[in-house]
Amino acid sequence: MMANVGVLGAGSWGTALSILLYENGHQVSVWSIDKAEVEMLTQKREHETKLPGVKLPEDMVITNDLKEAVTDRDFLVLAVPSPFTRATAKSMSPYIKEGQIIVDVAKGIEETTLMTLSQQIEEEIPQADVAVLSGPSHAEEVGRKLPTTCVIGAKTRKTAEYLQSMFISRVFRVYTSPDILGIELGGSLKNVIALAAGIADGLGYGDNTKAALITRGIAEIARLGVKMGGKIETFTGLTGIGDLIVTCASVHSRNRKAGFLIGQGRTMEQAMEEVKMVVEGVYSAKAAAKLAKEYGVSMPIVDQVNAVLFEGKNPAEAVDELMLREHKSEHASLPWPGEA
Repeated sequence: MMANVGVLGAGSWGTALSILLYENGHQVSVWSIDKAEVEMLTQKREHETKLPGVKLPEDMVITNDLKEAVTDRDFLVLAVPSPFTRATAKSMSPYIKEGQIIVDVAKGIEETTLMTLSQQIEEEIPQADVAVLSGPSHAEEVGRKLPTTCVIGAKTRKTAEYLQSMFISRVFRVYTSPDILGIELGGSLKNVIALAAGIADGLGYGDNTKAALITRGIAEIARLGVKMGGKIETFTGLTGIGDLIVTCASVHSRNRKAGFLIGQGRTMEQAMEEVKMVVEGVYSAKAAAKLAKEYGVSMPIVDQVNAVLFEGKNPAEAVDELMLREHKSEHASLPWPGEA
């Protein structure tokens, strides 16, 4: 079944997904607020800076006109970086029909309101049916057609299964889930842990350190996520531990790369400038710390990342503090034999 799709945001992820949807047989148009980006994609049929080597089909429409991009579409894919999600949704709202399916594919939490991206979109476009797509999925690999698996979160099984059928392909497997909140928390909070993993790499620490940060990181994410209403199964799945592994370990990860530069001595601002893409974890770190405080959840890795990013703390000292915290049981809920 062919769909008419509008993709909003022409960065690496928006470009990769637009090609995936086109190759699945759908009619796809791509919108960008950046006129220079629209011109480059139209003329070169390639995002030369963010997704080099991946060609856009000649008949795919690239536009700067937001109304044109969102009108008469079967569903919309919102792929702008998380700091711009609310503003883009607000601009789209006058043109959005009742029940319009919008799939958000970015990851982040708004620092001022502590709202997830789908909550921001729903606030700005209350008439929309908002879903999310997330999982361990670097745009660079999706663009090269390497096997990838994601999860669609939606309010109804009908919407989730419709979107699953739109995105799924021989190289892009899609599962469904009703746990939108858990998916979004996993996707945004893992970026903060990936900054920590990158810092450890920049300091020259090894695989043991990385494994510890990933494992204890998912424990922090799950503690907060479950307290907020997410499901533990989500945090042990593709959009929890799966996304965390790929973001902490991959050369494609902008969060890991920014952390690596900070570990080597750059400031947060210098690292973001060098990465040349939006480092979502920097925006989510403060929000994660605020949520931890609000819900009374211990998140020591998140606390140390915030101290390094925003308080000028020495990264090596932050790792020392994590290692030398008070002695604990790994799983406090597990009983000892013979103890009540």
